[in-house]
Amino acid sequence: SNWKIFYPKELLNKNYNIGAEIKLSLDNEWDEITNNLHLAHSIRSFRASNLSNFFNAVIEGKNDEALQLKNNINSYEIVITRNIKLARKWLKNKARGTERYGLVASSGAQRLKPEGIFIKEKIQPDKWFLNDKNDIRSSYYLEQVATEFDVQGLELDWVGVCWDADLRFDLDSNNWVYKKFSGTRWRDVKQEVTRRYLINAYRVLLTRARQGMVLFIPEGDNRD
Repeated sequence: SNWKIFYPKELLNKNYNIGAEIKLSLDNEWDEITNNLHLAHSIRSFRASNLSNFFNAVIEGKNDEALQLKNNINSYEIVITRNIKLARKWLKNKARGTERYGLVASSGAQRLKPEGIFIKEKIQPDKWFLNDKNDIRSSYYLEQVATEFDVQGLELDWVGVCWDADLRFDLDSNNWVYKKFSGTRWRDVKQEVTRRYLINAYRVLLTRARQGMVLFIPEGDNRD
């Protein structure tokens, strides 16, 4: 019997196909792109159904679209601080009852060490997501930080996103600057596929909170 392979139209989106030209790999007779398989409506956040679209617009530099979408997420709290202690305090004060909170960061966030955030210390996902406030391994303790690999597809009520210098926005060029820490310094990321992975890592981190988030952005140090 004959079989036909269907692909969701989402694969044609540059943000998801990691640089591969999916059209070139399709056989006209046996492959077909269809809208029916595309998950067009997000149910990630009960307070902000447009949150994902909002952060996509922010990341892609679509300022007007982001401002318009922001009006639809007024009940979703987003605050920014340069003080990690204030970020932790905000998370604790926001959570009610069993609402869960935790810190997340990019897997390439190597220079958050001065802030006491060690990305190389791997979490135990089951304990981080499930254990109570008395367990230092749980997200509640705000000591261990989860990466995009740990939290992809999962959520917390309140999230502290720790933003490192691996992804920076340059106001002069109006573009993102992609970095990887190697040896003793930051180096440019030149491969398009690697850049896509990096920006998608932050796309994941920014969409893990159901009710609100605090963005912690260190002040940095010109000597570093």
